[in-house]
Amino acid sequence: MKRGYKGMKRRENLLSFFEALGFHSQNCQFYAMAAPYVETLKYLYARLPMYQRIGAAAYKANLDNTNAIVALLGHPERRFKTVHIAGTNGKGSSSHMIAAVLASAGYKVGLYTSPHLKDFRERIRINGVVIKKSYVVEFVNRYKAEFEAIEPSFFEWTVGLAFDYFANQEVDIAVIETGLGGRLDSTNVIQPLVSLITNISKDHTNLLGNTLAKIAAEKAGIIKPNTPVVISEYQKPTHVVFEKRAQELNAPLYLASKLYTVTTNTQFTDEQTLVTDVEEDGRAYLQNLRCDLPGIYQQKNLSGVLKTLDLLRDADFNITENHIRQGLGHVKTLTGLRGRWEKLGINPDTYADTGHNEAGIREVLNQIARMPHKQLFFVLGMVNDKDISSVLSLLPPGAEYFFCKASVPRALDAIELREKAARYGLIGQSFDSVRKAIRAARAVAAKDDLVVIGGSTFTVADAI
Repeated sequence: MKRGYKGMKRRENLLSFFEALGFHSQNCQFYAMAAPYVETLKYLYARLPMYQRIGAAAYKANLDNTNAIVALLGHPERRFKTVHIAGTNGKGSSSHMIAAVLASAGYKVGLYTSPHLKDFRERIRINGVVIKKSYVVEFVNRYKAEFEAIEPSFFEWTVGLAFDYFANQEVDIAVIETGLGGRLDSTNVIQPLVSLITNISKDHTNLLGNTLAKIAAEKAGIIKPNTPVVISEYQKPTHVVFEKRAQELNAPLYLASKLYTVTTNTQFTDEQTLVTDVEEDGRAYLQNLRCDLPGIYQQKNLSGVLKTLDLLRDADFNITENHIRQGLGHVKTLTGLRGRWEKLGINPDTYADTGHNEAGIREVLNQIARMPHKQLFFVLGMVNDKDISSVLSLLPPGAEYFFCKASVPRALDAIELREKAARYGLIGQSFDSVRKAIRAARAVAAKDDLVVIGGSTFTVADAI
């Protein structure tokens, strides 16, 4: 009996290991099938620099490797149409919203985003379906020798994989999100139909610059000659940067927040839906527009999304009002997006959000203020290679904090985070894992309290 129990526990532990690497199965046959994929991921993670795990050491300040990779692959990025999206906050949500609407319009839509939350394959999807494990394995095996000669980063390797997959699967269009910056981002070898730049705020300042204007200049690197560019949100410090770059390249520039007015027409409800009214040029356009990404901050993203879709119509994509309503109403179902004010539990209500920089945390706090609750319990984990003082200074001292460390090398030690937070009057306990912190927060919170999980994408990933 004991031997059987131990064997069963070993099987459960192995299953947990495979699931942590992104493999999920319903039966015992998964072991043989999973092995090549698991080994491939171990190769990628161990051999290649990965910004999300190790930080700035993985950043390449040129496109030489990416150009070599796409040349080796026969320039797959030229075989499908694209939309290119950059920005500090909102680019992930905007990418998924555009992809959802295009899929609702009947198109075969590739979607490339980063980072992933649970499964590496979340980065590469077609109409919401993640890339096949077998394709990942075969691609790595086929090009391993040639790629090793190029010495690409994890992100450069993944961009090559995504472009190759979208080309071979003959997508009608692909929505491509930048990983970091824009000008030198590996995705910036495409010639899109439309470029979209979302909110600009201070993040990755050690790589992109320490002012909004400098960061905007890097994001503006995705603007292409004679190609329309949409700016989601007008910001005075960045506007002159975008306008100058667009003029230099003869790129039509559209300030979406000046063209569309998006307002919430109901109080936030527990149904996980944002309901808005949209005006275009001062006239009613989309009334009672429902989006299943409920964060109030999505209002800022919607303007850029709607203008981008409008420009895609000009490029002969058939996108109707019904397609917009269907797509925005089912973004999570159609694309698999998670972690944007996502409800993870009730009694007490428990939400997770990937907002992690100053601007993102401000939006999370605005959302919290709209939520009925007595006491706020904050499960907070952050990374160790950023100046987190601007974020900590925003957080409410009246909340009870559960400091934690996510399961990536970049995660800040929970005790160190607790000590730094204490300087801002943020008091709480420290935990060596996100799971333990969540369990502790929910154990002490009453049914009418609110538990919020955030501080970094990796904290949310561990929570999910």
